[in-house]
Amino acid sequence: MPTVQKKAQAILNALACPDGELSVLVVDDPRIAELNETYLNHQGPTNVISFPMREGDAADLNPELLGDVVISMDTCAREAETGGITTERRFYELLVHGILHLFGYDHVHSEAEAEIMETKSRELLALIGYRDSQCRNSSSTSID
Repeated sequence: MPTVQKKAQAILNALACPDGELSVLVVDDPRIAELNETYLNHQGPTNVISFPMREGDAADLNPELLGDVVISMDTCAREAETGGITTERRFYELLVHGILHLFGYDHVHSEAEAEIMETKSRELLALIGYRDSQCRNSSSTSID
C-alpha cells in the first residue's frame, strides 16, 4: 500500500504542483481543539485544519511551501465509524480536503464553490484509490 507521503505527492502532482511542500500533522482531539480555539476562535475539536502559507505578507517568500494540514485521528475514527467507512479512507478524505484548502478551495462561502471543491475531492480520491462506489453520502459527515 502506498504511504501517506506517496498519496500526498500524487495529489500534489494532480494539482500541478509536484514540487509543493506541505506538512501533515496527526493529533488527538484535545490538541486539535487547542489549535481550533487559538487560530480559528472555534470551540472544541474538529476533523481537519489547514494552515496555508500562500496567503498574507510572506506568501511570496517560498511559493512551493503550501502549508500544514492537521488531522485529528480521534475525530477521524469517529466519523469513519458513523459513516460506515474505514478509518483509512476517512483519513484520506480529510487529507484531500485539507490540501484543497491549501490551494484556496473553499466550501463555506458559496454552494457553487462547495460543489467545485466536492467534485475535485472525488477526483483526487479516485486518483489515490478511493472510488465513488466506496463513498457514503458526503453530507452525512461534514468536513470542517
